[in-house]
Amino acid sequence: MNPIYFIRHGQTDWNAEGRLQGQRDIDLNAEGLRQAGAVAERLAAAAGGADLAAMDFVASPLTRTRRTMETLRAALALEPEGYRRDPRLAEISFGAWEGSTWAEIRRWDPAGALARDRDRWGYRPPGGTGESYAMLVERVTPAITGLTRPTVIVAHGGVARVILVIRGHLGIRDAPRIGIRQGSVLILDQAGWRWA
Repeated sequence: MNPIYFIRHGQTDWNAEGRLQGQRDIDLNAEGLRQAGAVAERLAAAAGGADLAAMDFVASPLTRTRRTMETLRAALALEPEGYRRDPRLAEISFGAWEGSTWAEIRRWDPAGALARDRDRWGYRPPGGTGESYAMLVERVTPAITGLTRPTVIVAHGGVARVILVIRGHLGIRDAPRIGIRQGSVLILDQAGWRWA
């Protein structure tokens, strides 16, 4: 099992406001750009002297992940655009809920919010494009099982949660409940998973 060094994109204004972004293409704010530059040092330390240039680098195609990837690669003295974009790593879609806070959703869709609270893994938000975590696993699994060398992934919180399940590190009950940090490196390897 090749190690994955997973980095969640830096902060956006919607993150700071507690809004669900899903697949909305929101750029980083100033704090997000700072986090993207700072995480490069954490990545270098987490790799433990491994040749970062020899690793595979792949990101979601959304602006917030591409800007994070390009900023951290530049900080590592690597070609900023020398990475792959994989649409299978785009964030889970929250459908009609995108752009709203949880407080707003609980006010205007209390039944949907309650259904999601009861089944965080299987619930699919309304709006036609909404995805459940179970659906996201189907999309992300081929991208992860196709990795052939140590890989740096810059993507989203939902994607990190399903990778933890795909790799056998967490079950479907626990994965949707964990927080995925910005500005940190989530290492997934044969020893398990840990933050750096």
